[in-house]
Amino acid sequence: MVTRFGRFRNAPVRSLTDKHPRSLAGQVFALQVAVVVLLVATAVVALLLQSQRDSNAEARHRSLAVAETFAHSPGVLAALKSPDPSKVLQPLTEGARKATGVDFIVVMNTKGIRYTHPQPNQIGKKFVGTIEPSLAGRVYTETVNGPLGHEVQATVPIFDHQQKVVGVVSAGMKVNNVTGVVSRQIPIILGAGAAALAMATAGTALVARRLQRQTHRLGPAEMTRMYEHHDAVLHAVREGVLIVSNDGRLLLANDEARRLLDLPPDAEGQHISDLPSLDPGTVELLTSGRAATDEVHLAGGRLLAVNQRPTDRHGGPKGTVATLRDSTELRTLSGKADVARQRLRLLYDAGLGIGTTLDVVSTAEELTKVAVPRLADFATVDLADPVLHGDEPTSSGADMRRSAVHGIRDDHPLYKLGHLISFLPSTPQAQAFRTGRPELVPDLSTTPGWLAQDPERTRMIIDYGIHSLITVPLQARGVILGMANFWRSEKPQPFEEDDLSLAEELVARAAVSIDNARRYTREHAMAVTLQRSLLPRALPEQSALEVAHRYLPALSGVSGDWFDVIPLPGSRVALVVGDVVGHGLHAAATMGRLRTAVHNFSTLDLPPDEILGHLDELVGRIDQEEDETTAGAVITGATCLYAIYDPVSRHCVMARAGHPMPGLVQPDGSVSFPDLPAGPPLGLGGMPFETTELELAEGTQLVLYTDGLIEDRTRDIDVGIELLRQALASHPDRSPEESCQAVLDELLPGRPKDDVALLIARTRAIPPDHVAEWDVPFDPAAVAGMRAAAAEKLDDWGLSDLTFAMELVLSELITNAIRYGSAPVTMRLLHDRTLTCEVTDSSSTSPHLRYAAAMDEGGRGLFLVAQLAERWGTRYTPQGKVIWAELSLPRPDGSVDGTAFLNTLDVEL
Repeated sequence: MVTRFGRFRNAPVRSLTDKHPRSLAGQVFALQVAVVVLLVATAVVALLLQSQRDSNAEARHRSLAVAETFAHSPGVLAALKSPDPSKVLQPLTEGARKATGVDFIVVMNTKGIRYTHPQPNQIGKKFVGTIEPSLAGRVYTETVNGPLGHEVQATVPIFDHQQKVVGVVSAGMKVNNVTGVVSRQIPIILGAGAAALAMATAGTALVARRLQRQTHRLGPAEMTRMYEHHDAVLHAVREGVLIVSNDGRLLLANDEARRLLDLPPDAEGQHISDLPSLDPGTVELLTSGRAATDEVHLAGGRLLAVNQRPTDRHGGPKGTVATLRDSTELRTLSGKADVARQRLRLLYDAGLGIGTTLDVVSTAEELTKVAVPRLADFATVDLADPVLHGDEPTSSGADMRRSAVHGIRDDHPLYKLGHLISFLPSTPQAQAFRTGRPELVPDLSTTPGWLAQDPERTRMIIDYGIHSLITVPLQARGVILGMANFWRSEKPQPFEEDDLSLAEELVARAAVSIDNARRYTREHAMAVTLQRSLLPRALPEQSALEVAHRYLPALSGVSGDWFDVIPLPGSRVALVVGDVVGHGLHAAATMGRLRTAVHNFSTLDLPPDEILGHLDELVGRIDQEEDETTAGAVITGATCLYAIYDPVSRHCVMARAGHPMPGLVQPDGSVSFPDLPAGPPLGLGGMPFETTELELAEGTQLVLYTDGLIEDRTRDIDVGIELLRQALASHPDRSPEESCQAVLDELLPGRPKDDVALLIARTRAIPPDHVAEWDVPFDPAAVAGMRAAAAEKLDDWGLSDLTFAMELVLSELITNAIRYGSAPVTMRLLHDRTLTCEVTDSSSTSPHLRYAAAMDEGGRGLFLVAQLAERWGTRYTPQGKVIWAELSLPRPDGSVDGTAFLNTLDVEL
C-alpha cells in the first residue's frame, strides 16, 4: 500500500495535452458538447414539426373558408343551371383564387366532373379527391396528390332551394406555399447554441485546472485503481492487514486484523509493544522489519499465518506491511459449513417428503425414512392409539403403539411394528411426554431408567450396538400425539446438542403433518359415518323390481350421492338417485335432508315432476337460510332422477333435474339411453320439470347412477357413457347384482376420485290373473253386487279369510265414491304381497279420517277402514283420484290382522 502511494506521489508532471484522451475534464467537456448539440437539434426538430403542423392547419382552414364562401356565393346556383357552367364559373373562380391566395378553386357537378380549374386543360376531367361525404351534405377536408402537387383541399356541397346537393366546390392549396417562421427562428437557435458551447468550454477549462491541482495530475483510471486497491485491502479481503512504521508504531489495521488480534479501538498510532493483546513472538516479528512468509504465531487461541514485507522497495517510506490469516478458523468454518449444508438439505428434503398424504401411519413412515441414515441409524415413531383413529390422544400417554420403524438393517431388536408399548415413568419417553421437551441420552448402557423398561430387550439392544438415543415429543397445537425416537449404532460418537436441535426441528415439521392427517381422518370418518347412516341400510321388500346397488365413497372426502327404493301403493316402486354438489359434512347433511324430503313427498304419491318441483323449492330455501346465517355460504345445488315403475301396466314414469341419463338394458341385451328431458339442477328455480313415460318389457334393467361413475378428469363424459354401454350390453341373463359388479370393474378399476352411487333394477310384472277390475254403476244399490264380485275373486285367489274385512272396506270406499264423488267409478283388486283394494272416481275431493260423536250418523266408515287395513290413502290422477287400502295376507297359522279388532268392535251391520 505504501509502495503504491509512493509510486503515485513520484509520478512525473505532465501537461493536459499529454494526458489520456479520456481524462475527467475531457469527459465533462464532451458531455457538455453533447448536451448542447442535443438541445439545439431538439429545438430545430420541434420547430420544423410545429411549422409543418401549423402549415397544414393554415392550409386546411384557408381552403375550407374559401370553399364555403364560394359555395354560398350568389349566382353560383344559377351558373350551375346555365347551358355552359364553365364559361360563367371559370372567371369567377380564378378571380376568387387570386384574391384569397389559394392555389385552386374547382367547381364540379355531382359526378365529380370539373367545371373550373387553374389549368384549363383539366376542365371536364374527373376531380381528384373524395366527394362522397359532400354529396351526402357534409364538408370534407383531405390531403391529396393532385395536378398541382401535394395539396390540402376542402370539399363543400352546393345546395339548391330544396336543400338538395346540385354541385360541389373544392378549394385547396399546396402546403409548401404557406409561409412559415422556420427561416426566422433557426439563426436565433443556432446562435444560442454557439454561446452555450462557448460557456461550456470556458467552464471545462476552469474545472480541469482545479482537478489538476487537487489530484497531483493523476488521471481518472489511476485514481479509480488506487481507491479500488485501498478498499480491497482494508475491507474486501478476508485477511488481516497491518502497516507498521519504521519506528514500530501501528499506522493502519483493517477490521479483520482488529478481530484476529483483539486490538483496542485506539490501537492505531500506538507502539506495537504497547498493545496488550499481542504475544511476544508476534511483537518481535512486527517490530523487526524483516520479511516473513507463512510464519505461524499464537494469538488468543488462534493459529495465525503471518506474511510480512518491507514498504520501501519502490522508494516509499520505510516500514512494513503484514497480512494475517486464521488457518484454524478456516478449517473449523469449512467443517461447520459442510455440516450446516447437510442439515439444511435434510430439512429441505423433510419439507418435501413428509406430509405427502393425509394418512397418519404413512406420514410417520415418511419421517423415519427421511431421518435414516443422515441423522440416525434407526428411527421409530410411537403414536397414541386414539391418534391412529383420528381422535385426540389421552392425557396420560402411557400406552403407545409403534406405528413406524425404519433402519439401516432389518434384524434390529427394537419393538416391532404394531406393538403396544407401556412406557415406565423413568424412561426418557415418559419424561419427554411429561415435560413436552426432547430428551438426549448419550449412553444408553448407563441409563437405569431406560434399562428398566424391558431388561431383556434393552440388553439385546445394547448388545446389538445401539448406544445413543434422542426422543422427541410429536407435539402439535399444544397436544402430544406420540414420540419420535432416533437411535445411533454405526457411528461411534453419541448424539450431541446440535443433533438434538436438528431432530427437534425435523419432528416439529412432521408433527404438524401427522396432526393434519389425524384431523382429516377424524373428519373423514365422521362424514363417512354420517353419510352411511343417511343412506338406506337395506332395501325394502317389494315385488315389482329385482334391485342391486353399490355405493363407493371418494378417495378423499365424502360427497352427497344417495339412492333410494321406495314402495308405493298399488305395488308400484319409486327409484331415486341424487347427487349434492360439493364434498364434506355439509354435502352429506344436505343429502340427508333431501333424502328425507323425498320420502315425505313420496308418501303424498305425487308424480315425479311435482316431487322434483318440491325438492327444487326446498334446495332454494336451504340456500336462502345459509345465506342469511353464514356470509358467503356456498350455494348448495343438487341433481336428482326420480322414476316410478308400475308392475301392472309395466309403465315407468321418469323425470330428472340435471342428472345423467338413465340406461335401459332390454331383455335381448341391447342398451339404450332414453332421451329424457334434463331439466335444471335443483335450487335454480323458475323452470318446470318434464316427465317421460316408457313401457318396459318384463326383464328390462333400469340403470341409475351418479356422475362419478362416468366422469373423470382423464376422459370425456361421452367416453364414460360408451364404456357404460359396453359393460351392460350383450348380457341379458346377468342378474342386477352381477351387472353392478361388472360396471364397476369396467369403469372404476381403482378407488374413485368422486362418490359413486349405482342402482340397477330388473322389472317384473304382476300376472294378469292377480289383477281384477270392475266398472261400478253410479248407484248406491250397486255396492252389494260389488261386494259379491270381490268375494268371488277372493275365493278364486284362496283368500276367503279376507272376504269379510274386504267387504267392509269396499262398502265404505264405494259408498263414499258414489255419495261424494262423480262418475265414472271403477274398482280394482290387486293380489301381491298384500291385498290392495282401489276405488277410482273422477272427482278431486279427498276423504278425511275423523272421530264421530256418539249421536253422529256418519264418520265411522273411514275409521273402520283404517283399523282393518294395514295402510290406506289417496292418490290423485289426471282423471280424478284413487282411494286405496291394503290388507295383510293371512299368516301361515291362518290368522288375519284386523280379526281381533272385529271381535271387540260393537258394530251393527
